[in-house]
Amino acid sequence: MTEEEKKRHITERYLHLIDVCKSFVKKGDLQKINKAYEFALKAQLKEKNENGRLNIEHSIEVAIICVEKIGLGTTSVVCTLLHNLLEKDDAFAAEVEKKFGKTVSTIANGFRKLSGISTQKVSYQSENFRRLYLSLVDDIRVVLIKLAHRLHDMRVIQSHQKEKQKKILAEVNYIYIPIAHRLGLYSLKEELEEMMMRFEHKDIYEEISEKLQATRTKRNVFIHDFTEPIRKELIRQGFDVDIKGRPKSIHSIWNKMKKQNLQFEELYDLFAIRIISNSDKKNEKADCWRIYSIVTDLYEPNPKRLRDWISTPKASGYESLHTTVKATNEKWVEVQIRSKRMDELAEKGQAAHWRYKGFSNKKETEQWVNQVRDILENPNQIDFDEMSKSQLNAKSDKIFVFTPGGDLKKLERHSTVLDFAYEIHTDIGDKCSGASVNAKNVPIRHELKNGDKVQIITSNNQKPKYDWLNFVVTSKAKSKIKRAIFEEKFKEAEVGNEIIRRKFKNWKIPFNEESIDRLIKHYKFKSSIDLYYAIATEKIDLLKAKSLLTEESKTKGNGNHLPKKGVRPKQETLASPEADDTLIIDEKLKDVNYNLAKCCNPVWGDPVFGFITIGKGITIHRINCPNATRLLAKYGYRIIDVKWKAREDESCYQTYINVKGLDKMGIMGDVANAISNDLKVNMLSLNVNSKKEKFEGRIKVQVRDIDHLDQLLHRLTKIPGIESARRVK
Repeated sequence: MTEEEKKRHITERYLHLIDVCKSFVKKGDLQKINKAYEFALKAQLKEKNENGRLNIEHSIEVAIICVEKIGLGTTSVVCTLLHNLLEKDDAFAAEVEKKFGKTVSTIANGFRKLSGISTQKVSYQSENFRRLYLSLVDDIRVVLIKLAHRLHDMRVIQSHQKEKQKKILAEVNYIYIPIAHRLGLYSLKEELEEMMMRFEHKDIYEEISEKLQATRTKRNVFIHDFTEPIRKELIRQGFDVDIKGRPKSIHSIWNKMKKQNLQFEELYDLFAIRIISNSDKKNEKADCWRIYSIVTDLYEPNPKRLRDWISTPKASGYESLHTTVKATNEKWVEVQIRSKRMDELAEKGQAAHWRYKGFSNKKETEQWVNQVRDILENPNQIDFDEMSKSQLNAKSDKIFVFTPGGDLKKLERHSTVLDFAYEIHTDIGDKCSGASVNAKNVPIRHELKNGDKVQIITSNNQKPKYDWLNFVVTSKAKSKIKRAIFEEKFKEAEVGNEIIRRKFKNWKIPFNEESIDRLIKHYKFKSSIDLYYAIATEKIDLLKAKSLLTEESKTKGNGNHLPKKGVRPKQETLASPEADDTLIIDEKLKDVNYNLAKCCNPVWGDPVFGFITIGKGITIHRINCPNATRLLAKYGYRIIDVKWKAREDESCYQTYINVKGLDKMGIMGDVANAISNDLKVNMLSLNVNSKKEKFEGRIKVQVRDIDHLDQLLHRLTKIPGIESARRVK
């Protein structure tokens, strides 16, 4: 097209827009629309969108859809003509608000918000995406204009890039077709479904279309023969009606074929007859039932196929009387009976419903906007006229935010980064140290907003804290934090229990309920868990606790006091002359559980330390244990001094040795003889690997002490062919 042809085409489409608006515009409305058109035309006459079409042409086409298909009014037309301008810069946004008012600016800005949402995973969470759309915008007309926008995109979808086509198809299928259905915009919904099918199932669409075209003449003859007796009788009885017969949509026919597992030729209800009476609202229901009576007098009805949506309208407000009757050739025909008002409502949904009532002021306009929102959020609502104001004006108590992968999460309003982290996974919440929200780093307390894209930052050093409960909102986050804190406290309490048991043993104080109750009462704790936790975290001075128990025991004279100064008890299980708080490793030890660590397998004589292990008592490690550095650095308060009891028996300890050497005949026999016969060591297991004339063996043995082990290692190195023998673990 030449520039002149483009301008002429734009003018023609704009004049068509004015024509379709004339049915509802009031005095001054056309001036508002014309003002918006001239402003938009001047700003973007030469600007093209991604598919090569002029932006102004696109805006006009969307405005026509808003009026013809949805029944929107002057404000929506103005917003549609201007919506592309706000994407330019802030100066344009300010000028639009100045020239056309706050409402127009709010709607146009809301449109820009919706356009910026990532919908790559809409198929998995379509309901949440629809709810996000509704909660993200302040004026529901944003969603309706976006619906018209997507219908126009579908009409020209072949001109879009492949990736844009995928985005449009996904949004239409999972967001806009369901919205159109809920609002009763059946004409718009039908067109979207047909275009979806034409694009995704082209062969099936064309096949059904060809079959419908081939039977068109025959079908028209049948419709005429069927409706003519009805028309004559209705005229005879004084009805003013319009009777239409049209085939059902190709998408609807295809669904029936799939649902009933039938071929096209086997379907009997390929078309429907619609009888529309020109009745006033006072008599329209009675007229519909009178027409029903006339139709069923002429043709035999199927009682099971009667659908009365006049007495009880659908949730979308749809009103109609449906019946199925048998024609003279034994074919079943669906007949829909409704008034002219009901028919327009069926085509344009709630916008048409309010068009009949009219908008006398801004308050009524806002009421309509709120009621449209309400039906989208509550699709089972029926009586729109009687909805309470609290329902209409209630702000959504949910927000929707995105993960980095595009998944949508629903949270309570005022939820924080930490709430979101716990929504993802408990471990993520426990380790959450912050987040990147819309590519900006924020703390865990940051309050999220609708449509935010959130990436959680974690740290292995992070742990749940009590103060987190002061700012999280969701019950899930609160319960997970409380549970984590309790578990951590319980673990520490077990450590404290082990510590106090050992102290009581060293102090010669009975570890019983009476002693523990004294400490609980003195320190004003609620339970023994609190006491043990305070001991483990070093919040209690144990020497003061010892003095408290000792003094009370002396005062009561109950015999539980410590030995008198200078009197040493018999050497049995504990008590070292060097240190009152050193544990003596003795198999006869009672009340205090201990075991030898499997990570380093201590042997009598090794330098060792004790580590209080939750649920297992005290674990004995070698000073050069592989885990020693970590335990000493991180859990210093759980380390205790230990020493070996003087040898009084021949008890043995397990350990491992590694032997390497030349893989020659009889060498393993020499090793076994040296271990078992020469040094009388019990060999528990032997694993050998051989490669390239070399062997390496791992041997589990029992030795009496460190000296016995050293003798064994020295003896093995003297065997011809053995290159090394060393202790491992």
